[in-house]
Amino acid sequence: MMPRTIQYLVVLGKEEAPACHKPHAAAVLCTMRIKLFVTILILSFANAVAADEPRIAPDWTLQSVGGETITLSKVAAEQPVIVVFWATWCPYCKALMPHVQSVRLEYGDQVRILAVHFRDDNGDPVEYMENAAYDFTVLPDGDEVAKLNDIWGTPGVLIVDRDMHIRFDQYALPPYDLPATGKSPSHGKKAAYKAPYWAAELRKALDVVLEETK
Repeated sequence: MMPRTIQYLVVLGKEEAPACHKPHAAAVLCTMRIKLFVTILILSFANAVAADEPRIAPDWTLQSVGGETITLSKVAAEQPVIVVFWATWCPYCKALMPHVQSVRLEYGDQVRILAVHFRDDNGDPVEYMENAAYDFTVLPDGDEVAKLNDIWGTPGVLIVDRDMHIRFDQYALPPYDLPATGKSPSHGKKAAYKAPYWAAELRKALDVVLEETK
């Protein structure tokens, strides 16, 4: 007796799963193709779900310029943490830092800001912060911590909640397009446009985290 007709159709974008209307060995082969196709779909769905899960921040410990031992998990257990990876020479950091300081002033003790200094052999982070009157916890020698977080360029900004979930990653933001001017803008001009955008998205994410902790 000829096996009954097997048909399985899955539409994904413009691609369709193969349909089987073939007897005997051909039907078996087609069924195997369908099973493989469905398996790929299931794995793709699982990966998409996993991508929506918050990333876990690696834990680390650094000494602040004031001699305080800072362990991320201990600080995050008390309040949300904004971690800013920066360097004194970075024009984007220079544009972003005033916005981060405004967050510090507005939110006060609701949030802790850790300024992890890295990729900067010649700059003096203490002098830089004092001259700018920024009220952050400054952590020098942050190159290894940056690597742990896959931060390779400056600035890099994260929000870490009490469960050590990364709730904001500036690297993951959609690109912010500058107005077309007919010529390539300087890094300083790019920074002036991008910093307010980064800061606005940072505030949105921080508000969500703080609302959850009430």
